[in-house]
Amino acid sequence: MFKELYQYRELLKTNVKKEIRGKYKGSFLGVLWSFINPLLMTLIYAIVFPFVLKNTQEHYVTFLIIGILPWNWFTLNIIQGTTTFLSNAGIIKKVYFPREILPISVVTSGLINFLISCIIIALFLIFSGIGFSGYIVYLPLIILAQYILMLAIIFLTSSINVYIRDAEYIINFIIQMLFYATPILYSTDLFPEKIAGLLKINPMVTIIECYRDVLFYHNQPHLKSLLIVILTSLILLLINYRIFRRLEKGFAEEV
Repeated sequence: MFKELYQYRELLKTNVKKEIRGKYKGSFLGVLWSFINPLLMTLIYAIVFPFVLKNTQEHYVTFLIIGILPWNWFTLNIIQGTTTFLSNAGIIKKVYFPREILPISVVTSGLINFLISCIIIALFLIFSGIGFSGYIVYLPLIILAQYILMLAIIFLTSSINVYIRDAEYIINFIIQMLFYATPILYSTDLFPEKIAGLLKINPMVTIIECYRDVLFYHNQPHLKSLLIVILTSLILLLINYRIFRRLEKGFAEEV
């Protein structure tokens, strides 16, 4: 796989650029939507939860934005990645290239958009007075954990969606449900220890909490939990990649 990806590295670079540019093609504001969308979501939740549901979390808007941006990266990439082979049916039928390039391009372009949108987090941390701490050195490790997890998921969902077209709708529904089972609008401290532990079956719970540990609370992230997520994601990546390799033989006929 790595040998082929190296041979087709220029195609990979081109496809990543295409994913970034194509996302906002024809839009007047273009890449600014990477900032506007999460800000609008944060505004809505910041109004609803503190005033309607009586949420008392200090610096709640900053707390929210640290959870919403990684979640946006997760949801948008899973949805886009699931349909990547169908969206690129024309080129798959006409030209040979390593099919891995398509899922990798989706996640990598999403990573670049996420890093750009992290400017919002930085601004909120500065203007709220929370600032930064030395624990920010763990941030690349947390981002890597999320990257591997999403790539593992997309290798499976994109492959299945070629053969079962309803898969994308099922996945969209699951993601909507996971939103409420992930501590984006709330902290897991609100729940008893058993329920909080049950929520952590969802690896995005650990990842969101780690983002907040290093950025919001200025604590060292729970490294054991984070390493478990990385190890589990790597195992899933290997398993799902093998499934992808088996299923990709029929992509040209099915798309």
